[in-house]
Amino acid sequence: MKLSRQRLIQSDGAVSVLVVLLGFLVGTILVALVGKNPLNMYKALFQALSGYNIDNGKMNVRYIAETINYSVPFILCGLSMGFAKRVGLFNIGGEGQYIMGLTIAQSIALLGPQIPVMHWMLAIIGAVVIGSLWGGIVGILKAKYEVSEVVSTIMLNYVALYLSRIICLQLPGATTYKTANYPATALIENSFFQKITNYSLLNNGIFMMIIAVVVYWFIMEKTSLGYGMRATGFNKEAARASGIPVVKSIAISMAISGAFAGLGGGIVALGSFKYGRVLAGMDNYGFDGIAVALVGNSTALGTTLAGFLFGMLKNAQALMQGKQIPKEITFIIQGLIVIFIALRSALKLYQEYLDKKQLQKEVGVK
Repeated sequence: MKLSRQRLIQSDGAVSVLVVLLGFLVGTILVALVGKNPLNMYKALFQALSGYNIDNGKMNVRYIAETINYSVPFILCGLSMGFAKRVGLFNIGGEGQYIMGLTIAQSIALLGPQIPVMHWMLAIIGAVVIGSLWGGIVGILKAKYEVSEVVSTIMLNYVALYLSRIICLQLPGATTYKTANYPATALIENSFFQKITNYSLLNNGIFMMIIAVVVYWFIMEKTSLGYGMRATGFNKEAARASGIPVVKSIAISMAISGAFAGLGGGIVALGSFKYGRVLAGMDNYGFDGIAVALVGNSTALGTTLAGFLFGMLKNAQALMQGKQIPKEITFIIQGLIVIFIALRSALKLYQEYLDKKQLQKEVGVK
């Protein structure tokens, strides 16, 4: 029993699966307490995952495609948080980096050269670059002047939001909430995907996300740069003593982290909408990305799976409402998952306490 408990606590993957199950369990209880049928919640989740409606026996692949589409920004913002976390940093600024990526992508979409392929590629590259710069600012402040990345990223989130409003209000045809429609050359829509998924919003952003996941894995696991970053995250002073350029690792890690979130903003801007948005508030993908990275243990595969889970929950919201289940239950489940993940440290401390007591008992016997 003790050995099984130790293995469970030490296995990050097992803990992630357990907390997800606990989140759904508590969510089920809450649905029942408000007088609704929990089975309807799972029917909605199953439909979002598989496209199959149990109630009428009909299949609609659109729901699968929309779940994947919703997952893309969650995964990319999760990678943003995860990359920084592997270097010992806490990037709360994914939302600001996402907003700046979205803003620049919209600006280039409306003002850039209307040349097929090149147009949207310029917009996406612009989103990645500005996200990288927005994250890089934090990295430099942290590395050079020991400015807390938590404080600076929180402040830059609001700077990004209001700067985005100022910029987008100057774009062609802008009102208080939207701009003129994009030219067709700026869109990353995929006509083949639309045809086979009953005209869902699934677009070419899925390919960019897959490339980003591979890049994340390759940098972290297969390069000396990634090794230096991970070493910095484990022990900054030991890494410095080993000749690893800690300042450089911190600055570069935040820049790369911002690039992932900026890419997420660019994909949402050009894939899910046909016009630019003048944001009145935050989309919260950057903040949700923190939870995605925590559930996914900041690994490439784990973050991808966690992002897909969050995408499924988001897609299931409308389906739940159609079955008289409050859509807010999905936010409760997400919050509970994060809370249970945070309890992992408490479980490890408890296990260390038990091991210490056992050792003292054995020493006493001898």
